[in-house]
Amino acid sequence: MSLNGKRIGFGLTGSHCTYDAVFPEIEKLVQAGAEVIPIVTFTVKNTETRFGKGEDWVQRIEDLTGNKVIDSIVKAEPLGPKTPLDCMVIAPMTGVSMSKFANAINDSPVLMAAKATLRNQQPVVLGISTNDALGLNGVNLMRLMATKNIYFIPYGQDDPLKKPNSLVARMALLTQTVEEALEGRQLQPVLVERYKDGD
Repeated sequence: MSLNGKRIGFGLTGSHCTYDAVFPEIEKLVQAGAEVIPIVTFTVKNTETRFGKGEDWVQRIEDLTGNKVIDSIVKAEPLGPKTPLDCMVIAPMTGVSMSKFANAINDSPVLMAAKATLRNQQPVVLGISTNDALGLNGVNLMRLMATKNIYFIPYGQDDPLKKPNSLVARMALLTQTVEEALEGRQLQPVLVERYKDGD
């Protein structure tokens, strides 16, 4: 599946430690000819962490995609009826956003864009990064995995000894997952090894 000319929404949520793995994948989508529409949560836009300032990450994704970020629910809503996407990606997707999405709570620009894309029966690709995927959030993960038109970047445990409930997507498989999702298929295997003894 060629991505040339495809409109792909790219949503960032607040797993700041994962951005360095995600931004090269955004660049791959752009290089493949996709029009990437960046969308950020309020947390991404307004939070400063040891991984950087929100405004700097916003500037970086705008520079990379050539498009201004969608940073409000009002700006995200037209992605349903007026300016639809071919695919919506959320990577990284935090446990908080995952639990809200699984329970139809659309209180951020990223989740509104995902809802709008599902409304159009187009694929939504999720790249999870959460310390609670095998804890209380597990029910939400499984609900999303069983939902039509939702696909997952293959994921696995990143630190089973110190963080046994944590799951993180293998972000390097993002483009392949999008290509498969646009054909209505889940990239397999969806459960992959993230951890090596001694790492």
